[in-house]
Amino acid sequence: MKFNKALLVGIDKSALGKDYWRRLEKVIAKFAFLPKDSKEMQKQLADSDCLLVGFGIEVNKDHINGAPNLKYIGTLATAFGKVDTACARKKKIPVCNLAGYSTEAVAEFTIAAILEYLRKLQEGKLRGKAGNYSESGLQAAELKGKKFGVLGLGSIGNRVAELAQGFDSHVSYWSRHRKKEPEARGIKYEDANSLIATSDFISINLAETKGTEKFLSSKRINSLKKGAVVINTTPMELVDVDALITRLKKKDITFLFDHSDETNKEDMKKLSKYENCIIYPPIAYITNEAQVVKQEMFVANIENFLKGSPTNVVN
Repeated sequence: MKFNKALLVGIDKSALGKDYWRRLEKVIAKFAFLPKDSKEMQKQLADSDCLLVGFGIEVNKDHINGAPNLKYIGTLATAFGKVDTACARKKKIPVCNLAGYSTEAVAEFTIAAILEYLRKLQEGKLRGKAGNYSESGLQAAELKGKKFGVLGLGSIGNRVAELAQGFDSHVSYWSRHRKKEPEARGIKYEDANSLIATSDFISINLAETKGTEKFLSSKRINSLKKGAVVINTTPMELVDVDALITRLKKKDITFLFDHSDETNKEDMKKLSKYENCIIYPPIAYITNEAQVVKQEMFVANIENFLKGSPTNVVN
């Protein structure tokens, strides 16, 4: 079995290595490439039987209903919140993501970013480079003994919790479903509101869905304890940005995030004004190891579907 035409949106030739493109060429007769937000998407979908999208690409019911030959949707990402999975399910079109490919990368980044902030590593490097070898005026803190809250205990959240435990933090979590195995390891389940209001550190690891939009609401942001550090490695749609800005003005919390490339430009302009809002490019998922797994899983999902055994189906 082979696809007649694959439409790739937000995915260009640089996204995969040559060996992976050769594998795709064996199972796809024709490729059509479009950039993100292209107005040609609906037109190209009219005769496509395979749709492959990069991170943050919207695939709504109009796109799906306007693609009579569509048989498969694949995301070059773990996130799939912008794909109308319910509509695809009604059409019996599987949506396949890259579950867990960047688990270690994102979890390690989460802890690294917090430690970089706590230990003032950037300031230390700048002083050393400039020949200033004094520690005067620098203050630092430790993870040990602090309460570390994890929102969303999927593969990434679970790994973040494990790493935080390695620093002897008191780790609590909230997830839609309780997890017996992590709880057996001493990771405590807690109501989301209580966790947010009492944690020294909070890692947001929830999937972007309609149900998680503005999960970190105005009420929850206002409940954060003074001195709390929040790190978000998920889309900023999960955060009430206006409420966050209001709280940042008080200078009594710190917020770190890395989805800057897809965050509203006006919001980015506002957030960048605050020293207690630390902004990274989208680098949490970038490791050599994760890039290999990402490409392999993406291509294998397509091959497995064509063999009649789809993998990583989210709908």
